[in-house]
Amino acid sequence: MRIPDAKVALSTASVYPESTATAFEVAARLGYDGVEVMVWTDPVSQDIEALRRLSDYHQVPVLAIHAPCLLITQRVWSTDPWVKLQRARAAAEKLGASTVVVHPPFRWQRQYARDFISGIWRMANETDVRFAVENMYPWRYRDREMLAYAPEWDVSQDDYRHYTIDLSHTATARSDALEMVGRMGDRLGHVHLADGRGSAKDEHLVPGRGTQPCAELLEHLARSGFDGHVVIEVNTRRAMSAAEREADLAEALAFTRLHLASAARVR
Repeated sequence: MRIPDAKVALSTASVYPESTATAFEVAARLGYDGVEVMVWTDPVSQDIEALRRLSDYHQVPVLAIHAPCLLITQRVWSTDPWVKLQRARAAAEKLGASTVVVHPPFRWQRQYARDFISGIWRMANETDVRFAVENMYPWRYRDREMLAYAPEWDVSQDDYRHYTIDLSHTATARSDALEMVGRMGDRLGHVHLADGRGSAKDEHLVPGRGTQPCAELLEHLARSGFDGHVVIEVNTRRAMSAAEREADLAEALAFTRLHLASAARVR
C-alpha cells in the first residue's frame, strides 16, 4: 500500500476567533503537515516575518496563502485587488508556500472582474506558485438569490490553470461536488475540506457531519495521484473550550488521513 503524497494542512481560519499564532500551535500539537494562512484583519496574518518566526518555532511549514478576498478584508494589503494578489504571491514565495488561494471577484468590482481570467493567467505565468481559484456560491435570502461573483461563482465554468474546490461552498450552492471535480480535471490543485447540509449559510462543518461527498472526494484524490494540498477549513466558533475546538480539528484530520489512505493502491 502507498499513502498518497497529498499533505493535510490546517487553515488558520479554523481556529477563529483565536489568532493566527494559535493555529500554528494547534497544527503542531495535532500533527498537521502544515498550515494555510488566511490573510485577514489579524496583523500577524499580514506579516511575513512574524509568520516565518511562527513556522520556524513550531516546525510547521506554511503550505498556502489565502489572499484577502473577503468583505471584511477589503482594506487589507491595499484596496487594489491586483496588489493584494501580488503581495500574496510574494508572501508565498518568501515562505515557501506552493499555492495562493483566490476567490473570483465580486460583481461590483467591474474592472477587476473584466480582466480577472486573463490577469490570473498572466500572474500564473510569472511564478511557480499556483494561483488556485476557488468555487463560491450564490447568496440567498429567503426565496431570493443574488449572484455576487463574476465571471462565475462556479469557477469550473471558466479557464484557469488551477482550481480550489471547497465542499462547504458546493453545499451552499447545492451543486454536485464530484461533477465539479470532474470538470476541473487535472487542474484541481487545492482542496478546502469541510462539510455542509445545503443551508444558505456557508457552514464549514467538520467532514462527515454534513451531506457532501467528503470521503468519496478524498478517495478520488488518492486514486488520481493528486499532488496538491488538502486543507481543513472548518468553523469552530461554537466550540465551548479550546479542548472542544482541538477535538473537532483532530477528528477532521483523522477523517482526512483515513480516507486518503483507504484508497491507496499497490504499485
